[in-house]
Amino acid sequence: MAELLEIHTYPVKGEPGHDHAESLVEFDGLEGDRRKKAPVHVVAAGETRPDTRANLVVSLPAADLVAAIGSRLHVGDVELAVTGTARDCPGVYADVATGGRVRVGDPVTTRREPA
Repeated sequence: MAELLEIHTYPVKGEPGHDHAESLVEFDGLEGDRRKKAPVHVVAAGETRPDTRANLVVSLPAADLVAAIGSRLHVGDVELAVTGTARDCPGVYADVATGGRVRVGDPVTTRREPA
């Protein structure tokens, strides 16, 4: 089963982010994260780069994340509506359908229903 490997927030544009063991996910994104193009940026662990600024790093293959566009991604109790690929970096963007708390190690699953 896939799982949540890392959680990051980036409060100030261009500055280093913060690593977390858990975080509250609200409808406008992760608590303490600055607001940007989408509430949540999710990336597959195999696609991270030094300049990747994703909020959630998951153990799903990158192809599974892309295939989840238009569907739901469940991370622990949080439900994300995957809306599209990130522009100039790996991963996908998502809106928050159901907020809650996520923790490193939470299970990650996809539901192939329309978002």
